[in-house]
Amino acid sequence: MAVPDVQGVAGTRGRIIEELAVSPKTARDLSKSLGIQESAARGHLERLESRGLVVPTFRREGVGRPRKRYLLTPQGQELFPRRYELLLDSVMEELLTREGEAYVSRLFAEAARSMAKHIAKELPAGRSIHERASALAASLNNLGFRCTVEEQADGVLKIVRSNCVFRHSALSHAYLLCDVFDKRLTEELLGQVGLDLKDSIARGGMHCTHLIQLT
Repeated sequence: MAVPDVQGVAGTRGRIIEELAVSPKTARDLSKSLGIQESAARGHLERLESRGLVVPTFRREGVGRPRKRYLLTPQGQELFPRRYELLLDSVMEELLTREGEAYVSRLFAEAARSMAKHIAKELPAGRSIHERASALAASLNNLGFRCTVEEQADGVLKIVRSNCVFRHSALSHAYLLCDVFDKRLTEELLGQVGLDLKDSIARGGMHCTHLIQLT
């Protein structure tokens, strides 16, 4: 039988997370369901707890000491795959059918502005474009992008993303995600700069590349 791998947590610990996703359990419960020693179950639970994936809870059941059960933390629950793009794709298709591309483009531009407001809290105010671009890259990396910044010899600042968190939806709606949302998000965060989307993963490129003319 294949051993479950919950977003990088494999083997027995992955199976424990699968079990706790159903309901909180004691170390004894897990030892029985997984066919391992209770001491081994406790050891795995302690490691998962140290990683912030599970947390113990105590509940009194009749006479005697409260029973110690473990449940998943929000961080542990996030280990399971989430297919947000399925909902996003459906909503986009419905909006395009009902309202048309012009309306949806305005909607995505407003969404970019809204998202920029949240990210902007982490960006240094009144700093140079280089410092803001570096801070922007760090903020985007926290969201799951793989972003780097470099200055070219011709006075152009290049922001390169090797991963796109919207990749699935961007493949079928490149204009909305790349030319509208992504470009507007970058402009909102860096100010009104000369921004050019040179390449994008959604259009078959290896990276998403924004070029900013500094001179």
